[in-house]
Amino acid sequence: MSDTPTPPATAREWHLLSRPVGWPEPENFELVEAEVRTPGEGQVLVRNEYLSVDPYMRGRMSAAKSYVAPYELGKAMQGGAVGEVVASNAEGISVGDHVLHFLGWREYAVVDAKSAVKVDPQAAPLSAYLGVLGMTGLTAYAGLLRTASFKEGDSVFVSGAAGAVGSQVGQIAKLKGASRVIGSAGSDEKVKLLTEEYGFDAAFNYKNGPVSEQLRAAAPDGVDVYFDNVGGDHLEAAIGSLNRDGRIAVCGAISVYNNTEPAPGPRNLARLIQTRGRIEGFLVGDHYDLQPQFVQEVGAWVRSGELKYRETVVEGIENNLEAFLGVLRGDNTGKMIVKL
Repeated sequence: MSDTPTPPATAREWHLLSRPVGWPEPENFELVEAEVRTPGEGQVLVRNEYLSVDPYMRGRMSAAKSYVAPYELGKAMQGGAVGEVVASNAEGISVGDHVLHFLGWREYAVVDAKSAVKVDPQAAPLSAYLGVLGMTGLTAYAGLLRTASFKEGDSVFVSGAAGAVGSQVGQIAKLKGASRVIGSAGSDEKVKLLTEEYGFDAAFNYKNGPVSEQLRAAAPDGVDVYFDNVGGDHLEAAIGSLNRDGRIAVCGAISVYNNTEPAPGPRNLARLIQTRGRIEGFLVGDHYDLQPQFVQEVGAWVRSGELKYRETVVEGIENNLEAFLGVLRGDNTGKMIVKL
């Protein structure tokens, strides 16, 4: 216990000051000094070591009703975090343990023990529990295997394929016997990464021409599964290339998150009648029952090197906002992580 640092009296955290309209601006946020509290009954104090920034956080900055409560103005924002317990008032979690929790965007957090998950820094790097072995990875796993009902021999198309979720979807599909995996990304460098490092059969830069044409060229025999991270023209293109009994799992729509006008919907939904296709949205929170199976299977692939992952690491709590804006711009390759 002696090598655990004494917590400071105050520490920094990010507050939402006003709700962004369109693209978030720095003046919507403030980095403030806050008191570091002593944990109450059933709580632990965590010194955060890595924080997660994710596209879904943009939705929480708006007041609109959604699947998760909006961030409160003038209070610390939330997000995935992993860190070391420096004080404990809870059974089953000791000082020195490492835990995963959802009180990110801050240096120190008082966390209810029942909402903290102990993680093993020996089994995988701590940052992996925010990405490849965390919520991001489970999103890929559940969306592909359960929502999209992936089966061996399927042809799979993934948008946002160089991102944290997309890159994992494509690799899991390959490891589980997909006949062909196609990805789209926003730069030639990312396209190269998909085919050379992640083992995709084909990939294209959506900025180089109409998505529907590029997808038809990359998947001449059509697609059985589309994992949608983007929405917009990608969703329309996927419907156009969908095979009989094709399935589309809708994970996100990053292309429209900052729009102030509604995005035009796919104009070819009638094609689902011919193909008997289905589109289904999903939330990772509904699939936590898969967590043990996911950690066992994907953890083994990570350890063996069969499943590769990238992280874009930004250092310092003061750069947390810039890291988040970078995710919306697509600056990251793989999971965007903030290291404290």
